[in-house]
Amino acid sequence: MKNLKTLKEADVRGKKVLLRVAYDITLQKKDGQMIVPDDARIRATIPTIEYLLGQGCSLGLLSWLKRPGGQVVEDMRMRPVAERLAKLLGKPVKTVLDCVGPEVQDVVANMQPGDIVMLENVRFHPEEEKADGTFAKELTAGFDLIVYDAFAQAHRIHSSTTGILEHLPSCAGLLFEKEITTLSHLLENPDRPFIAVMGGAKISDRVDVMQNLIELADKILIGGALANTFFAAKGMAVEKSLVEDVYVNAAKGEKQDYQEIARKLMEKGAEKIKLPIDMLSAPSPEGEVKVINVDQGEALPKNWAYFDIGPRTIALYNQILKDSKMVFANGPMGLFEQEQFAGGTKEVAESIIRSGATSVIGGGDTESIVARYGWEGKFTHVSTGGGASLEFLGCREFPVMKYLTK
Repeated sequence: MKNLKTLKEADVRGKKVLLRVAYDITLQKKDGQMIVPDDARIRATIPTIEYLLGQGCSLGLLSWLKRPGGQVVEDMRMRPVAERLAKLLGKPVKTVLDCVGPEVQDVVANMQPGDIVMLENVRFHPEEEKADGTFAKELTAGFDLIVYDAFAQAHRIHSSTTGILEHLPSCAGLLFEKEITTLSHLLENPDRPFIAVMGGAKISDRVDVMQNLIELADKILIGGALANTFFAAKGMAVEKSLVEDVYVNAAKGEKQDYQEIARKLMEKGAEKIKLPIDMLSAPSPEGEVKVINVDQGEALPKNWAYFDIGPRTIALYNQILKDSKMVFANGPMGLFEQEQFAGGTKEVAESIIRSGATSVIGGGDTESIVARYGWEGKFTHVSTGGGASLEFLGCREFPVMKYLTK
């Protein structure tokens, strides 16, 4: 994106920088202490942090962590994140017990070049999700400018996203710039053949991006529980399989029939959308496994469910991916947490890696899958933004962009 206000174009020398990051990490308890089990989101911001330190800046890092509901929740404090960041940087990262107030202002006022302070979870304040302007201004107190590197949270209208950008000069961090540039390439000029691999559980999260991909991609390979909604839309019995049906939003007076949406997608993308030709089924995730050849009219046993794509589908998808030049992959092909249903996810991912295509992986479970199977560095780009990457590829304008463009 040519008109993005980038970090290296900004004069940041010696400034006190409010660095907005997206450290929304699921912490784990070990020996009574909360720890960071996967530091991918922290590591992704290191280039921005090191660049700013090299410019003699002092940094206040701001993020939310999970959903504490506007109150202090001890297990959702930022301290474990700060400790992991300090280890990665090899230098101290100070923590404070809040993100606003006299103590924070005192710490910010006394920061020296090279200092890093991790501000407390901004969602401990109910004002955050209300996009409260007074609270947003208080978050910026004592800082000279904002470097926005929180791609994963750029689609939210909160005090710490759009709100803070009302009050100080700002620019995009290196991670944010990389995310926007990479995803823009998919939208504007993808290498061909361009193959989209869509898995995961919900079509509701993927309607806009799939509408877009029907125009952009050469093929769309469907897997995961997402396939079940398409099967149901074709009138096939899916028994106990996870499937999205009708969603009614009473507050907005909206009704979404996801099977009807799937039918329309299949009509529009008849030549592009590829559904599984066989599936792994079982009465429960721990039960006996049976291959169902759906393309041959084989029926799913009563009260059974689909949990993964089958061996013939894997072979078909691998053949299509072999010749790809660009791939966007979102979501697992099956219930990968159970080893007997991890095969589709692993095989398809390894096929993407073998293809040598420019590969962009993003959304939800995708980050954890990369860490789980040791695929770090194997893909061209692993997006740090689950919902954000899908919204961007669905051509929804991020609320923060009006502040981060020239």
